[in-house]
Amino acid sequence: MHKVIMVGSGGVGKSALTLQFMYDEFVEDYEPTKADSYRKKVVLDGEEVQIDILDTAGQEDYAAIRDNYFRSGEGFLCVFSITEDDSFQATQEFREQILRVKNDENIPFLLVGNKSDLQDKRKVSLAEAQARSQQWGVPYVETSAKTKENVDKVFTYAAYMYRAGRLPMTNFHPFFHSLPSP
Repeated sequence: MHKVIMVGSGGVGKSALTLQFMYDEFVEDYEPTKADSYRKKVVLDGEEVQIDILDTAGQEDYAAIRDNYFRSGEGFLCVFSITEDDSFQATQEFREQILRVKNDENIPFLLVGNKSDLQDKRKVSLAEAQARSQQWGVPYVETSAKTKENVDKVFTYAAYMYRAGRLPMTNFHPFFHSLPSP
């Protein structure tokens, strides 16, 4: 079992990404999440594995609860909206909180720029996001919960990273050659 934790500011599409991955559906209306848990089986290299997804609230009310979520995570999708610079800036704090709790810089971690279908409203440039991912030494992927672009790939890749003890950015599994590499 691979436990993936969704982190990021409120309204960036963590739940929309999760629901698209789980049920192939896009939810248009934003409803703040408290914390929801999902489970799905996927095939990695011919082997069926289970991914547990914890979809967290954007703003955790209690640091102790948030830290427990982070402690239990085996992989993290740190999501921001490419249409909101504040959500991109917040990824720095999410990363720092996770590193503090996990005390491990090599945890499976993906930086995910969601809402790639809204290019005309883009506020965070591709170069900016790629620079941050390179600084952190993690992959960067742009997704759209609406069009399903790269949705399955980010969840599956998080499981691959955990399984491999974190794949280096330059050595993506062949499944991911279509992902834009930073």
